[in-house]
Amino acid sequence: MAFSTFISCSDDENELKNDPMGLQLRADPVFGDVLTDAKGKTLYFFSNDAKGTSTCTAGCLTTWPKYHSAETSTDMAVDKAEIGEITRADGSKQTTYKGWPLYYFTGDNSANTINGDGLEKIWFVAKPDYMLMVVNSQLVGANGKNYKEDLSEGMGNTIYFTDDRGRTLYAFAPDKFNKNTFTKEDFSNDPIWPIYQMISGALPSIIADELIDNIDVFGKKQLTYKGWPLYYFGQDSQTGDNKGVSVPQPGIWPIVNENSSIAPSN
Repeated sequence: MAFSTFISCSDDENELKNDPMGLQLRADPVFGDVLTDAKGKTLYFFSNDAKGTSTCTAGCLTTWPKYHSAETSTDMAVDKAEIGEITRADGSKQTTYKGWPLYYFTGDNSANTINGDGLEKIWFVAKPDYMLMVVNSQLVGANGKNYKEDLSEGMGNTIYFTDDRGRTLYAFAPDKFNKNTFTKEDFSNDPIWPIYQMISGALPSIIADELIDNIDVFGKKQLTYKGWPLYYFGQDSQTGDNKGVSVPQPGIWPIVNENSSIAPSN
């Protein structure tokens, strides 16, 4: 007669096997779904990191320590394909989500707290489903010149809106309120200035919901902000590029941010 062998596990061993590892998703009553570490500690995105490298160094890391885990995620709700890893300038590793390096905030002294969101308008709680993101970066036109927020030549970071991966979004100066005047019916000029078609998702806390809308453009949906239809620039080949600000001259295709005026109705 054959006998089966049963190996029992202690409660501690079972608990260890079921412990979460890597990135986790937590439903927050205020912010919705947010990314956390395995212990429930909130994680953040830094608006200066649009190019996918960490610009938080030295004293910055004292307040915003980097997050890294060798494990991707045991949470079935987390899209593991979006989890990545970078090597920082000091040789250490840092985990990314949708290309954004992830950080803690030392002001969150316990799990389930979110005290760092919106600080300086450049730190935002990490979420998996942003429809827009906020970037703080130098504007560099296709002509290689540096521009300030007012599109005069010069150095200095500008805060502006991008898609969820940090790709710059623009307005077209001749457009009217919720009216696209650029795109042709056959979309033949769409590769030059593609319309931005994501129309649902979360918003960073500095972007008011009531300023967001969407319009129909020959059967496709386009997101608008303050009535301005939003576009990409086809020659922004890398995340963090904002070359469109100089094409064909500054002011024709401006970046969009909190300071943008409401689009004219006529």
